[in-house]
Amino acid sequence: IPSAAVLNFVRALEEHSFPLDAVQSFMLLRHGNVAAEGWWQPYGPHFPHSMYSLSKSFTSTAIGLAVAEGRLTLDDTVLSFFPDDVPAEPDANLQAMRVRHLLAMNTGHKEDTTDRVFGSGDYRPRAFLALPVEYEPGTWFVYNTAATYMLSAIITKLTGGSLLDYLRPRLFEPLGIDHPTWESDPVGINLGGTGLHIKTEDIARFGQMYLQGGMWDGKQIVPAGWIAEATSVHSDNSNRPATIDWTARYGYQFWRCRHNAYRGDGAFGQFCIVMPDQDAVLAITSGVRDMQVVLDKVWTHLLPGMGPQPLPADPPAQEKLAAKLASLSLPLPQGQRTSSKAEQWTGKTYKLENNDLKLQTITFRFDTDCSTIIIGD
Repeated sequence: IPSAAVLNFVRALEEHSFPLDAVQSFMLLRHGNVAAEGWWQPYGPHFPHSMYSLSKSFTSTAIGLAVAEGRLTLDDTVLSFFPDDVPAEPDANLQAMRVRHLLAMNTGHKEDTTDRVFGSGDYRPRAFLALPVEYEPGTWFVYNTAATYMLSAIITKLTGGSLLDYLRPRLFEPLGIDHPTWESDPVGINLGGTGLHIKTEDIARFGQMYLQGGMWDGKQIVPAGWIAEATSVHSDNSNRPATIDWTARYGYQFWRCRHNAYRGDGAFGQFCIVMPDQDAVLAITSGVRDMQVVLDKVWTHLLPGMGPQPLPADPPAQEKLAAKLASLSLPLPQGQRTSSKAEQWTGKTYKLENNDLKLQTITFRFDTDCSTIIIGD
């Protein structure tokens, strides 16, 4: 990979990102080695990030492992895992919904059910099963985080533990992913479709394992057959009103991309991009609004630069790239350091109106060198 190609990629990210958006980190792997990496200060290699919907690809992996262990099949009906929560008169579409439909985001729901399920106040699997299923499962794609949550709930039903508990010895520990955390619902079911917190390098390890067909350190930790199946096309999303890399078909909690690549991704630009033809993986964490622009930079600058043959040494270009990567930093927002009303507010506790988060009080304390927020629930 020419150093200049990576440098142009980094500069292109900054041109898009600043000042309102920000790519926070990236790691580029080629042939199993780290070719380039960088973190924009104040972010660093040790910081875990919220993966948002990139969490879905890890949930899919858990289902693949459970299938390999004989705990379930993709043709098991969703209702079979929740016998106590089946509606009184389930319609034919609900009865036909299977695990594979949850994975492929073609459950038959006309619209995303997440807000209705997560905001119901009821036991969430029961709330999911109570919703109408307008289309025959398998015939209609709609991105549906609640469907991924149901996969997590199935793992909990099968194992008696959380999705994180299930994946820790089977995936996270073999990959060397330390201290992953996963947000849960009120009864302890990991959210599945969002809420995983890991580091940039952890994303890269996960992507490299997928690129290697489930192999890691000489051991098959995820079945190769599942890797191939999960990243193949299972839903046609070409008719949805979205940008080009979100209409290139969908697998089992993985998006297909242009250039025979595939990816897991999450809101605001969390990416695990696997490029089999280039034997490459790209991990990115971000806080951007336009995720397509980030992918466009990958296809424009990095992809064409990755050739099949070793390149001659280019010390000046390499030194220029190294200097750039060592100096990455997000610009500080401009403004006053403090407020003339700080003394009016500091140390006082304010009572909050009733709210969904059940927060009761908030206190602000402004000191010389730091500010503190105390929230009471």
